[in-house]
Amino acid sequence: MKRAIVLALAAAPLVVGLAACHQEGPAEKAGANLDKAGQNIGDALNPPKGPAQSAGRSIDRALGQ
Repeated sequence: MKRAIVLALAAAPLVVGLAACHQEGPAEKAGANLDKAGQNIGDALNPPKGPAQSAGRSIDRALGQ
């Protein structure tokens, strides 16, 4: 019983630390903006052909692909 409590107390800071790791910095935000600009340029040069392709691109962007 004591061993389980000690293990839980030792693991708790690790879990809390991992939860707080992902914070976007200015470089990540700038990179995301550049990605969006590139996608917009690609759409201007090669527009989607029909609603199905347009929906597919929207889904890809929502999933981050």
